[in-house]
Amino acid sequence: MSTMLQSIRRSAFGLGIFAVITGGTIAVTQALTSDRISEQAARAEAKALYEIIPESAHDNDLLKDTLELPASNRLATDGPVTAWVARQNGRPVGIIMPAIAPDGYSGEIKLLVGIAPDGTVLGVRVIAHKETPGLGDRVETRKSDWVKSFEGRSLGDPRPKRWNVKKNGGVFDQFTGATITPRAVIKAVQKSLIYFRKNQRVIQAQMNKAPSPQGPDVTPADLTDDPLNVEQS
Repeated sequence: MSTMLQSIRRSAFGLGIFAVITGGTIAVTQALTSDRISEQAARAEAKALYEIIPESAHDNDLLKDTLELPASNRLATDGPVTAWVARQNGRPVGIIMPAIAPDGYSGEIKLLVGIAPDGTVLGVRVIAHKETPGLGDRVETRKSDWVKSFEGRSLGDPRPKRWNVKKNGGVFDQFTGATITPRAVIKAVQKSLIYFRKNQRVIQAQMNKAPSPQGPDVTPADLTDDPLNVEQS
C-alpha cells in the first residue's frame, strides 16, 4: 500500500509539474505573439480600407481621418466603432464602417463596408471569419470576387426583399454547398446601409467637418436606431 501511495504521489507531482510548464509555455507564447497578431490584423485592415477606397480616389490620410460612431444592433458591435472618412480636395467621398455578421456558419464574420455620401456601396471586404475552408471562405477576395457584387448597390437596388441569396428569392449568388455564410454577409451589408441612411444627416455633418485632433463629437443622442420605414427581407 505504501508503495502504491508513493507511486500515486509521484504521478500527481509529475502531472502538476507538467501542467505548470505547459501553462507557462502557453502564456509566454501568447505574450510573444500577441503584438505580432495585432500588427498583422491592423495591416490586413489597412489593406482592406485601401481596396474599398483606393488612393487614387482620395487625397487625405485615410488611416488617420476617423469618426467614432455609437454602437448599434444594426452593426452588431458591442461598443463604439471607428469609421474612416475618405476626402478628395477636402470634400468627403466616402465613409468606411466596420460591421459584424453575427450569424455566420462558424460564428462572427467581421466586415468593412464603404458607403458613398449618396448611400451607394463603394465596396465590402471581410477582414476576419472562421468559415469552412473551400466553402464559406469564398467571402475572401483571394478566393473569389463574390464580395465585389455589392459595389454600386444601395437600399433601393435591389429592393429590400431581394437583399438575399438567389435560393431565397434574392439577387446575390450563393456558394455551392454553402448559403448561410453569404446570407449572413448580405444581411450585415444591408443593415449597415440602413444605419447610414437613418443617421445620414448627422454622419455627413461630421464628415464635412475638418478632422480634429480632439476627435468627433458624435454622441449616442445624435444618432438613432429606430426601425427604418422600409420593407424588410
